[in-house]
Amino acid sequence: MLQSDRELTQLLQQVRTIALVGASPKSHRDSYRVMQYLLECGYRVIPVNPLKAGQQILGQTVLGSLQEVEPVPDLVDIFRNPEAAAEVVDEAIAVGAAAVWLQLGVINHPAAARAEAAGLAVVMDRCPKIDIPRLGLARDLKARQSTES
Repeated sequence: MLQSDRELTQLLQQVRTIALVGASPKSHRDSYRVMQYLLECGYRVIPVNPLKAGQQILGQTVLGSLQEVEPVPDLVDIFRNPEAAAEVVDEAIAVGAAAVWLQLGVINHPAAARAEAAGLAVVMDRCPKIDIPRLGLARDLKARQSTES
């Protein structure tokens, strides 16, 4: 499991495409605010929520499952309860994602162990909207966005 600042920095700098599972169109929800921040940082963020499939969140079309995400996401950011997160982790493994990020309060050690055993990088009980500025990456990520556009 990735825990050191160096490991988190490396992951956040390598990621380009994020599938955000549990995305909500409600602006007061954490998943909405995190998605908005990640988009501002220059990531391609694909919202995934089977109950909202086909709708738009922050200008992005919501998909119903990870299997629909193309290309395969570098990172699957999980906004689900710890029990439901296990299924999402298994889907991330099945589609070939490189990493899973379980949000604050989303703790599922068996699922994390399965992801690690499958070769995925794992972050658990953290939030990129907190870690990106804490690590001083926001400006670098935004600069990357302008050079890649």
